[in-house]
Amino acid sequence: MLMAEDVLLLLTDDTTGRSLVDGTRRDIAVAGAVIAELAAAGRLEAVTAGGVLRRTTLQVVPGPAVGDDVLDEALARVGAGNGSPAAVLDRIRKGLRERLYARLVERGVLRAQEGRVLGIFPTSSWPAVDGLHEAEVRRGLHEVLVAGRAPTPHEASVVALLSAVDALPKVLPGTGLPNRELRARGKRVAEGDVGGEAARKAWEAVQATAAAAGAATAVAASS
Repeated sequence: MLMAEDVLLLLTDDTTGRSLVDGTRRDIAVAGAVIAELAAAGRLEAVTAGGVLRRTTLQVVPGPAVGDDVLDEALARVGAGNGSPAAVLDRIRKGLRERLYARLVERGVLRAQEGRVLGIFPTSSWPAVDGLHEAEVRRGLHEVLVAGRAPTPHEASVVALLSAVDALPKVLPGTGLPNRELRARGKRVAEGDVGGEAARKAWEAVQATAAAAGAATAVAASS
């Protein structure tokens, strides 16, 4: 499965089929995973230019189609315009979650469930049907963050993205570690090798966007 599918599964409660974090954080983490995967495939690179005001953009590296429709569409969205990590993240995340959920339903991993709140407002959820793959991914993350095993590049990127949206305590409950320690371990993994400079810029963009979304929510709640 794609890294983005792993992240989406981990952020979706197996029983209720609802997101473990708010929709904005879920969507930017999933989009960040697409960027990280494209970077790992050598199809996106981070380019920094300028003097005092240095600016980093994510640029497409020419090459053949990746062979996955989600990744190839993401590359097309980045296109010749390239852009800042935050701009690329925003471009890629539009409609991405719905597309990945549909793929996971088609594979029999999740099932789509429609409902209504108060009999009026429509809702959608995606409870688990086959949790074998997700359990294996979660087991690997537990080994890395709790047992101290060195992460694979894929695991390091997943940890970095989950850490960026502060989801590790929800994704890995019952570890026996205080949440503060689990977060600290996730941060240490994220500060290591997460798949190159383009992947790191994606992680930083996810972190910054999540922080901005959280601040906006706090302001709205207090007003």
